[in-house]
Amino acid sequence: MHSDLPTPEPEALEHSEQLAAHLRADICAQGGAVPFSRFMELALYAPGWGYYSAGASKFGASGDFVTSPEMGPLFAATTANVIAPVLQQLGPQARMLELGGGSGAFAEILLKRLLELDALPERYAILEPSADLRERQRERLEKALIPPVFALVEWLDRPFDDDWDGVLFANEVIDALPTPRFLASDGEIYEETVELDGEGRFVRGAKPADALTAAAVRHLEHYLERPFAHGYRSEVLPQLPYWIQAVAGGMQRGAMLFVDYGYPRSEFYQHDRDDGTIRAFYRHRVHNDVFLWPGLQDITASVDFTALAEAGTHAGFDLAGYSNQASFLLGNGITGLLEAAEERTDDVGRMRLREELKRLTLPTEMGERFQVMAFSRDVDMSAAFLMGDLTWRL
Repeated sequence: MHSDLPTPEPEALEHSEQLAAHLRADICAQGGAVPFSRFMELALYAPGWGYYSAGASKFGASGDFVTSPEMGPLFAATTANVIAPVLQQLGPQARMLELGGGSGAFAEILLKRLLELDALPERYAILEPSADLRERQRERLEKALIPPVFALVEWLDRPFDDDWDGVLFANEVIDALPTPRFLASDGEIYEETVELDGEGRFVRGAKPADALTAAAVRHLEHYLERPFAHGYRSEVLPQLPYWIQAVAGGMQRGAMLFVDYGYPRSEFYQHDRDDGTIRAFYRHRVHNDVFLWPGLQDITASVDFTALAEAGTHAGFDLAGYSNQASFLLGNGITGLLEAAEERTDDVGRMRLREELKRLTLPTEMGERFQVMAFSRDVDMSAAFLMGDLTWRL
């Protein structure tokens, strides 16, 4: 069944089995079943064991996937062209909050570009739950940035708890939020659970959905103007509005910028997408067995961008724009940045930059699969979405 996946090293398999034992104990303690969202939370974030909490490489060629900032300088530098005018509108007290800093590649290039544009924030905070990733980010940024710029960087355990002006940025964060899964059956709504079979293997189960999840699914049906068919399974994030309010905290003026893969609601819940979008990434291969090797593989779900738009506007922000990644990058100067970077490198460097541009913008790569959505409050971001605005699809 998994013959196309590389076999993990014995030490990694032992680590996975330790986490699996922890998951089994949690399931037993909860009466024999836990919501899928609980399984996903522990598989990704259990301290010391979870995928994002342990020390294995996640990003780049040696990891399990490559994010846009990890490919090279073009993504972050182009994003800086969008963020800089917002920070300049807000003034010298503006802050920057990045959710989940990855390897630190985005922060490095963004801060260097903001320095060029004379738009550095007063503080650059990274909200990073993984102690291992924090240390990797710190080491990278201390080496890559000049001391006055590195001095702006800090790491947080929680969002800002005071009033602030600034920009919040999140790349591939919402897809990793532990998500409930639902099942429609004979007109009733159930929540998918994870249980154990007779041999201790993880298997799907179901229980009647609680009021919050059931109401969220009924909202989807009302929006789509049709009930879900018998046996239809998918994901829904009823906690997304609360999460948006929490991460924005006391933002008084500023912008939020989200980049992720996903669809507008009408595409997310298509008739033939009847088992949802949940999947796993392992060594640059995507597969559907999210119970395989807990702690060694990423588990993600696509983003319902209509739900994100609802959550952001309900939090008191204006929807500033929505586009695919290709339009966002091409409309905000990526080709000019490519030309400037090509002048500073050799033939090999130029080939890498051109390959990066292709992967970021081609429809067959990340150009259409990844989407960008921005929200604003008392700042002007209209120029960022002059090319290819897709808000009409929401």
